Amino acid sequence: MHSYTEENYLKALFNLSAEKGEVTVNEVSKELGIKMPTVNSMMKKLAEKKLVQYESYKPLRLTEKGKKEAGLIIRKHRLTEMFLVQQMGFGWEEVHEIAEQIEHLQSPAFFEKMDALLGHPTTDPHGSPIPDKNGKMEWLQYEKLSNCKPGDTVKLSAVLQTSDEFLKFLNSRELKLGQKIKVKRIEKFDSSITVSYGKKTDEMLSHTVSERLLVERV
Repeated sequence: MHSYTEENYLKALFNLSAEKGEVTVNEVSKELGIKMPTVNSMMKKLAEKKLVQYESYKPLRLTEKGKKEAGLIIRKHRLTEMFLVQQMGFGWEEVHEIAEQIEHLQSPAFFEKMDALLGHPTTDPHGSPIPDKNGKMEWLQYEKLSNCKPGDTVKLSAVLQTSDEFLKFLNSRELKLGQKIKVKRIEKFDSSITVSYGKKTDEMLSHTVSERLLVERV
């Protein structure tokens, strides 16, 4: 069993190292808003538990045990978010903080029951993959809306940024997962993109927004 703080470090390491497999102490420090000496101290502790490969001045790597433990924490978080949305009627912008608290419960049976009630979902309300019972996560191959060309028709499948502010912005534009989007124009000056979807015929999205929307071809 790990402490709340240890679990938060493991989750941060997992997310930060998703692309390249390793991460620096400085990156962890910035992600968690914790001073580097404190991070180094925790890395030594996690290394003693065989969860992290740690050497001074070298990148950090989660061990296989560490990856599994981190994956299981993320599984609990994302299952909880899905339960809150599907079963309790919360908006996708309301669930993160609640899931942050529930993910630390040490009750595998509780989360297995939740998984079964949901019908064993593979993604959370934001389109992020849910790790399996062994902490393994299948990374989904989507592309950014910003990489699409005029004439493309795609489906919104996930969002990269899940802050309350961004999700509320998407709500205000009536953009949700599963929405089919047609790319109409892209401005050369600032790469803003004009799209149509649902009842919206000429909706302009900034490059910042289109960079955060993950889509797949339809």
